[in-house]
Amino acid sequence: MEMELRSAAFPPGGAIPRKYTCDGENTSPPLSWSSPPPGTRSFVLIMDDPDAPGRTFLHWLLYGLPVGVSSLPEGVPQTPVLEALGGARQGRTDFGKVGYGGPCPPRGRPHRYFFRLYALDAELDLSPGASRAEVEAAMRGHVLGEGELMGTYGR
Repeated sequence: MEMELRSAAFPPGGAIPRKYTCDGENTSPPLSWSSPPPGTRSFVLIMDDPDAPGRTFLHWLLYGLPVGVSSLPEGVPQTPVLEALGGARQGRTDFGKVGYGGPCPPRGRPHRYFFRLYALDAELDLSPGASRAEVEAAMRGHVLGEGELMGTYGR
């Protein structure tokens, strides 16, 4: 089942404002989503850049987001545990840090940044700071639905 993932900061396929990038405040954009599929117990959010040189670059990994949450405010703290979001946890990105890392492409053509929200029929038993591989392995067989929002940014 598909969910609609959106942001008040930019339209689907639109340019991500500088504020949310390494050239600005490097703060996470606000996100919201539609009703999750029946049986959803938690969410996972993954943001990455498939246009990065050499490999897909992970910018944000958030998991353990409770089913009662239907949006993320602007400026989610870069802390391992998010008490204000029901104890959700954040994983380590390809910047080597926990929490959101905004678009920061090399000069040239704009890159695409995909925000993907997964609705799961389970709660992931993972500590804060997990890797993408650990989160994706724990998600396997538990995805009920997905929402996607793509934005672009170039320098």
